[in-house]
Amino acid sequence: MNSTNKQRYFPWKDRPDNCGEAIWRDSANPIIGRNPIPAALRIYNSAVVPYKDGYVAVLRADYRDGMPHLHLGKSRDGINWQIEHGQIVFESRQGMPGVGAFAYDPRVTRIDDTFYITWCNGYHGPTIGVAYTKDFETFIQLENAFLPFNRNGVLFPKKINGNFAMLSRPSDNGHTPFGDVFYSESPDMCYWGRHRHVLGTTKLWWESTKVGAGAVPIETPEGWLLIYHGVMNTCRGFVYSMGAALLDLEQPWKVLARGNKALMGPETDYEISGHVPNVLFPCAAVHEESSGRIAVYYGAADTTTCLAYTTIKHLTDFIKANS
Repeated sequence: MNSTNKQRYFPWKDRPDNCGEAIWRDSANPIIGRNPIPAALRIYNSAVVPYKDGYVAVLRADYRDGMPHLHLGKSRDGINWQIEHGQIVFESRQGMPGVGAFAYDPRVTRIDDTFYITWCNGYHGPTIGVAYTKDFETFIQLENAFLPFNRNGVLFPKKINGNFAMLSRPSDNGHTPFGDVFYSESPDMCYWGRHRHVLGTTKLWWESTKVGAGAVPIETPEGWLLIYHGVMNTCRGFVYSMGAALLDLEQPWKVLARGNKALMGPETDYEISGHVPNVLFPCAAVHEESSGRIAVYYGAADTTTCLAYTTIKHLTDFIKANS
């Protein structure tokens, strides 16, 4: 992926004429199907970010022994992917715990000229692992951000109050039957504090069990646009849907508006049937600033990787209309 003067292709499909929703699926879903590389049965819940004249992805790959690991993917168009067969190798500083027995649900955030990777890292249970790269060839692991147990670590793409800022969901060591979103700050990406509550569950069934930050927040004039997941519990288990909210630009723990219904829930065959049925889990949103278009990458049924499309206007209108 050498740097060129070519304009980067933006993954996009226009909204179908018969669709009145604020977000719509790619008709070619899933874009990464089952058994994508020899080592893995599934790739899903992964992070995508623009890089040079294309895109890179940090991918969750579930191996045949059931354990998840992180792999690198490259794409010119954000749709067709070349996936490296070996795991990402992180260089850890002396005395650091390193990558644990599992690594899953990554996010990638660009801050200035550095790409930070956060993921659920196995260290006496799930916690938030952190690493950085400048070239997607060398990956330097930093200290885990928080104590176990924690998931869904999502960095903001710029410093807040002069500090790095992250959303996360403190949890337990199991298939968490609870969870709210919290905000934390760090001066150095090592010591984290100033914890604030952001989003909790509601009485609305679609997000009555737990919520978690999804894609990296997008800065808009009306606030930080956050795409998140909400979970309900049913007689057949958890159901994961996609939601949206606006957070204050200077104090992101303050919710300005929040959609009171799911933006998108599991409906298609590839979302309701798979390794874990009825899961729609957003992990990345690529934003084209000039047009306001957004391509949302999400995991379907803990089995495949899919794409959906929307715009800043569609999402902000949806949030305002349903707050």
